[in-house]
Amino acid sequence: MDIYHEFTLLLLIAVAVGYVSMLLRQPLLIAYLAVGIIVGPSVLGIVSAHTQIDLLAHWGITILLFVVGLKLDLRIVRSLGPVALATGLGQLTFTILIGFGLTLLLGFSAIDALYIAIALTFSSTIIIVKLLSDKGELESLHGRIAMGFLIVQDIAVVLAMLGLNLTIPSADDRLIPPLQGLGISLVFMVVVLPLLMRYVIPRLMRSLARSVEMLMLFAIAWGTMLAAGADIMGLSKEVGAFLAGFSLANTAVKDAITSRLTSLRDFLLLFFFIYMGEQLNLGLIGDNIVPAVILSLFVLIGNPLIVMAIMGVMGYRRRTGFKAGLTVAQISEFSIIFITMGLALGHIDDNVLGVVTLVGIVTITTSTYMILYSDQLFDRVRDWLSLFERTITYRELEAFDGDAARPIIVVGLGRLGRRIAAQLMERGEAVIGVDIDPSRVEKSQAEGIHTVFGDAEDIEFLSHLPVHTAKWVVSTLPRRDLNEILMQGLSHFSRSGRIAIASFREDDEIHWKSRNVDLILHPYREAAEQAVSQITP
Repeated sequence: MDIYHEFTLLLLIAVAVGYVSMLLRQPLLIAYLAVGIIVGPSVLGIVSAHTQIDLLAHWGITILLFVVGLKLDLRIVRSLGPVALATGLGQLTFTILIGFGLTLLLGFSAIDALYIAIALTFSSTIIIVKLLSDKGELESLHGRIAMGFLIVQDIAVVLAMLGLNLTIPSADDRLIPPLQGLGISLVFMVVVLPLLMRYVIPRLMRSLARSVEMLMLFAIAWGTMLAAGADIMGLSKEVGAFLAGFSLANTAVKDAITSRLTSLRDFLLLFFFIYMGEQLNLGLIGDNIVPAVILSLFVLIGNPLIVMAIMGVMGYRRRTGFKAGLTVAQISEFSIIFITMGLALGHIDDNVLGVVTLVGIVTITTSTYMILYSDQLFDRVRDWLSLFERTITYRELEAFDGDAARPIIVVGLGRLGRRIAAQLMERGEAVIGVDIDPSRVEKSQAEGIHTVFGDAEDIEFLSHLPVHTAKWVVSTLPRRDLNEILMQGLSHFSRSGRIAIASFREDDEIHWKSRNVDLILHPYREAAEQAVSQITP
């Protein structure tokens, strides 16, 4: 079959299976994995373009880790205090130790048990962010804590992959010996990259932000360049891509890049999971159903209990610990990537991949329902969880300041938007400014306004803002059509706050009243009234 025709057939099958998965409210990555199994040798056996699928799969992983790097803001970890680090490191440690012992009891060798135990520690940041966003809980206390220890897990993933790559034996065709490559890489990460992040990248981003197309082209080129460089140095492409994303994580354009890369990432990851499903031997799964079920129960029950125990000791309520703990009740796509790397190195065999893949299918599917119905589930088990709660939950008393956790989002940072933001800040309000114009973003940041670069008409970008908990979303955009798109985007989120829109024309005011906007601002009318009152006191 012609390669173009083959890829067309793959996409059509992916659409059909993905649609069924969407109707069943299952994660699409499960559907993609199912597509790989269907088209692979275990079922239809119609795939021949292995090289092309493998290339697209690696591109998907590269962009995935680039986006993870973009989201890795270490200020989040610091702001959450000790609970994120304690929970993240504690969960990693106890899951590895208990998982290793459990896997040994199931009859696996020590090296297989170690790989499986490490794979069981990683949870899917992507799935958790999506589920918590859909429920409006990303900005809640347990949501913020979960994001903190998921970042700790992301760092652990990179370190684990780095450790694996150091075990690759030296080969004659390598451009640079492993130890020399490691030394060069450390110098780049410790010296060169921080200098670029401080003195070069911010200026370059401000210049490139004048053209969104050039900004995206640079982001992809930068990510692939560092990925290729890391590969040449003996590290993995994934580590390089992660560092590339991390280097842009503190720039004002990171949310704009993330929102535009999301669709490309999801499309390319389709081929990664097709590749993974294609490699899956259903015969191996049949031989490992019992250990996979036991390990799945450990992930679904044991991991949340570990998190609850740690958070209970630190003084959090059982409800907070329970809902945060559910976010680690599944393994991650990184778990399969990690096992695949071990398989490529010859450390483990297909048997381990079959077990971990089946654990992934079971835990990701089950934990999705556990998170979606976490409130109902907690009501059923709350009496049994009193063991995980102190008499006085002092940490809950130190939770986030209500006002700081409920910011006011100002969209459009022209003179009116900046003035509104500045005066709100003078009154002690937490303000987030949004604008697509890099010069306005730079000017607002210089005035001390917390500002992000991005298109507020892009629903994917809006999902990166705390619209769920914002007191107000204030739009000073001058055009009605832009505000309509913004209103439609906001309608996709459950919100507790209100909306204010600036009306620059008389007919706009009538229109927005019919749309039940909470507050209509009249900048021209109010400026005229103020001017008249000063002229004729």
